[in-house]
Amino acid sequence: MKKYLDIFFAFCRVGGLTFGGGLAMLPILEREMINDSHQWLTKEEISDYYALAQCAPGIIAINTSVLCGNHIAGVIGGIAAAFGVVVPSIIVILIVASVLNNFMTVPAVASALIGIRAGVCALILKTVLNLSKKNVVDKLTMVVFLVALAALTFVDISPVIPVIAGAVIGICAKCFAPQNKKEDER
Repeated sequence: MKKYLDIFFAFCRVGGLTFGGGLAMLPILEREMINDSHQWLTKEEISDYYALAQCAPGIIAINTSVLCGNHIAGVIGGIAAAFGVVVPSIIVILIVASVLNNFMTVPAVASALIGIRAGVCALILKTVLNLSKKNVVDKLTMVVFLVALAALTFVDISPVIPVIAGAVIGICAKCFAPQNKKEDER
Protein backbone atom coordinates (compact mmCIF):
# COMPACT_ATOMS: atom_id res chain seq x y z
CA MET A 1 0.00 0.00 0.00
CA LYS A 2 2.88 2.37 0.80
CA LYS A 3 4.27 2.01 -2.72
CA TYR A 4 0.91 2.99 -4.25
CA LEU A 5 0.69 6.02 -1.97
CA ASP A 6 4.26 6.97 -2.90
CA ILE A 7 3.31 6.73 -6.58
CA PHE A 8 0.12 8.73 -6.02
CA PHE A 9 1.93 11.56 -4.20
CA ALA A 10 4.84 11.60 -6.67
CA PHE A 11 2.38 12.07 -9.51
CA CYS A 12 0.45 14.63 -7.45
CA ARG A 13 3.65 16.67 -7.41
CA VAL A 14 4.02 16.21 -11.17
CA GLY A 15 0.41 17.21 -11.77
CA GLY A 16 0.52 20.07 -9.30
CA LEU A 17 3.71 21.61 -10.65
CA THR A 18 3.04 21.18 -14.38
CA PHE A 19 1.77 24.25 -16.14
CA GLY A 20 1.41 24.17 -19.90
CA GLY A 21 0.42 20.62 -20.69
CA GLY A 22 2.22 17.41 -21.48
CA LEU A 23 5.49 18.81 -22.82
CA ALA A 24 6.02 20.95 -19.74
CA MET A 25 5.64 17.94 -17.45
CA LEU A 26 8.67 16.02 -18.71
CA PRO A 27 11.39 17.74 -16.63
CA ILE A 28 9.26 17.46 -13.49
CA LEU A 29 8.41 13.84 -14.28
CA GLU A 30 12.09 13.00 -14.70
CA ARG A 31 12.93 14.66 -11.39
CA GLU A 32 10.21 12.71 -9.56
CA MET A 33 10.91 9.32 -11.14
CA ILE A 34 14.69 9.53 -10.87
CA ASN A 35 15.63 10.92 -7.47
CA ASP A 36 17.57 10.01 -4.33
CA SER A 37 14.69 8.23 -2.60
CA HIS A 38 13.69 6.01 -5.52
CA GLN A 39 15.02 5.12 -8.94
CA TRP A 40 11.74 4.01 -10.47
CA LEU A 41 12.56 4.71 -14.11
CA THR A 42 15.49 5.63 -16.33
CA LYS A 43 15.50 8.69 -18.57
CA GLU A 44 15.27 6.39 -21.58
CA GLU A 45 12.18 4.64 -20.19
CA ILE A 46 10.53 7.97 -19.44
CA SER A 47 11.32 9.16 -22.95
CA ASP A 48 9.90 5.95 -24.44
CA TYR A 49 6.72 6.13 -22.36
CA TYR A 50 6.32 9.80 -23.19
CA ALA A 51 6.64 9.10 -26.92
CA LEU A 52 4.17 6.22 -26.66
CA ALA A 53 1.73 8.41 -24.69
CA GLN A 54 1.76 10.98 -27.47
CA CYS A 55 0.79 8.32 -30.01
CA ALA A 56 -2.19 7.15 -27.97
CA PRO A 57 -5.47 9.03 -27.92
CA GLY A 58 -6.15 11.11 -24.84
CA ILE A 59 -4.32 13.48 -22.58
CA ILE A 60 -0.53 13.08 -22.66
CA ALA A 61 -0.10 13.61 -18.91
CA ILE A 62 -2.58 10.88 -18.04
CA ASN A 63 -1.27 8.48 -20.70
CA THR A 64 2.30 8.99 -19.50
CA SER A 65 1.36 8.60 -15.84
CA VAL A 66 -0.51 5.36 -16.52
CA LEU A 67 2.42 3.89 -18.48
CA CYS A 68 4.97 4.94 -15.83
CA GLY A 69 2.81 3.82 -12.90
CA ASN A 70 2.11 0.49 -14.58
CA HIS A 71 5.85 -0.06 -15.09
CA ILE A 72 6.56 0.76 -11.45
CA ALA A 73 3.78 -1.23 -9.76
CA GLY A 74 1.46 -2.87 -12.26
CA VAL A 75 -2.13 -1.94 -13.00
CA ILE A 76 -2.82 -0.52 -9.52
CA GLY A 77 0.33 1.60 -9.86
CA GLY A 78 -0.97 2.93 -13.18
CA ILE A 79 -4.31 3.80 -11.59
CA ALA A 80 -2.60 5.48 -8.61
CA ALA A 81 -0.39 7.51 -10.97
CA ALA A 82 -3.36 8.58 -13.12
CA PHE A 83 -5.33 9.72 -10.09
CA GLY A 84 -2.26 11.44 -8.69
CA VAL A 85 -1.62 13.46 -11.83
CA VAL A 86 -5.24 14.69 -12.12
CA VAL A 87 -6.15 15.44 -8.50
CA PRO A 88 -4.13 18.69 -8.26
CA SER A 89 -5.59 19.91 -11.56
CA ILE A 90 -9.13 19.23 -10.41
CA ILE A 91 -8.56 21.11 -7.16
CA VAL A 92 -6.90 24.08 -8.91
CA ILE A 93 -9.59 24.24 -11.62
CA LEU A 94 -12.36 24.24 -9.02
CA ILE A 95 -10.68 27.06 -7.09
CA VAL A 96 -9.82 29.09 -10.18
CA ALA A 97 -13.25 28.67 -11.73
CA SER A 98 -14.92 29.88 -8.56
CA VAL A 99 -12.90 33.11 -8.35
CA LEU A 100 -11.38 33.85 -11.77
CA ASN A 101 -14.28 35.75 -13.30
CA ASN A 102 -14.10 38.24 -10.44
CA PHE A 103 -10.38 38.90 -10.98
CA MET A 104 -9.83 38.78 -14.77
CA THR A 105 -10.02 42.57 -15.04
CA VAL A 106 -7.35 43.08 -12.34
CA PRO A 107 -4.12 44.15 -14.11
CA ALA A 108 -1.93 42.09 -11.75
CA VAL A 109 -3.82 38.90 -12.66
CA ALA A 110 -3.51 39.60 -16.40
CA SER A 111 0.21 40.28 -15.95
CA ALA A 112 0.68 37.11 -13.92
CA LEU A 113 -0.93 35.06 -16.67
CA ILE A 114 1.41 36.61 -19.24
CA GLY A 115 4.38 35.68 -17.04
CA ILE A 116 3.09 32.14 -16.56
CA ARG A 117 2.76 31.68 -20.32
CA ALA A 118 6.36 32.83 -20.82
CA GLY A 119 7.56 30.41 -18.14
CA VAL A 120 5.66 27.57 -19.79
CA CYS A 121 7.38 28.36 -23.10
CA ALA A 122 10.74 28.00 -21.35
CA LEU A 123 9.69 24.63 -19.88
CA ILE A 124 8.59 23.38 -23.29
CA LEU A 125 11.85 24.53 -24.90
CA LYS A 126 13.86 22.77 -22.17
CA THR A 127 11.88 19.60 -22.82
CA VAL A 128 12.50 19.79 -26.56
CA LEU A 129 16.24 20.26 -25.98
CA ASN A 130 16.38 17.34 -23.52
CA LEU A 131 14.40 15.07 -25.84
CA SER A 132 16.59 15.97 -28.81
CA LYS A 133 19.80 15.22 -26.85
CA LYS A 134 18.50 11.75 -25.96
CA ASN A 135 16.77 10.85 -29.20
CA VAL A 136 18.56 12.56 -32.08
CA VAL A 137 21.61 10.30 -31.93
CA ASP A 138 22.78 9.90 -35.52
CA LYS A 139 22.34 11.28 -39.06
CA LEU A 140 19.17 9.29 -39.71
CA THR A 141 17.40 10.48 -36.55
CA MET A 142 18.52 14.05 -37.32
CA VAL A 143 16.99 13.84 -40.80
CA VAL A 144 13.76 12.32 -39.43
CA PHE A 145 13.62 15.07 -36.79
CA LEU A 146 14.20 17.91 -39.27
CA VAL A 147 11.72 16.56 -41.85
CA ALA A 148 9.07 16.00 -39.16
CA LEU A 149 9.67 19.49 -37.74
CA ALA A 150 9.40 21.07 -41.18
CA ALA A 151 6.25 19.10 -42.01
CA LEU A 152 4.57 20.04 -38.73
CA THR A 153 5.64 23.67 -39.05
CA PHE A 154 4.85 24.37 -42.70
CA VAL A 155 2.22 21.79 -43.69
CA ASP A 156 -1.14 21.28 -42.03
CA ILE A 157 -0.82 17.57 -41.15
CA SER A 158 -1.74 15.48 -38.18
CA PRO A 159 1.12 14.91 -35.69
CA VAL A 160 0.39 11.20 -35.96
CA ILE A 161 1.79 11.09 -39.51
CA PRO A 162 5.40 12.02 -38.60
CA VAL A 163 5.28 9.67 -35.61
CA ILE A 164 4.17 6.72 -37.75
CA ALA A 165 6.59 7.67 -40.53
CA GLY A 166 9.41 7.84 -37.98
CA ALA A 167 8.49 4.41 -36.64
CA VAL A 168 8.47 2.91 -40.15
CA ILE A 169 11.82 4.54 -40.99
CA GLY A 170 13.31 3.25 -37.72
CA ILE A 171 12.10 -0.29 -38.40
CA CYS A 172 13.37 -0.21 -41.99
CA ALA A 173 16.73 1.19 -40.89
CA LYS A 174 17.11 -1.59 -38.32
CA CYS A 175 16.08 -4.32 -40.77
CA PHE A 176 18.30 -3.15 -43.62
CA ALA A 177 21.32 -2.00 -41.59
CA PRO A 178 24.52 -3.96 -42.08
CA GLN A 179 24.90 -6.68 -39.48
CA ASN A 180 27.56 -6.12 -36.86
CA LYS A 181 30.97 -7.77 -37.14
CA LYS A 182 30.26 -10.49 -34.56
CA GLU A 183 27.39 -11.84 -36.63
CA ASP A 184 29.55 -11.68 -39.79
CA GLU A 185 32.22 -13.83 -38.18
CA ARG A 186 29.80 -16.73 -37.58
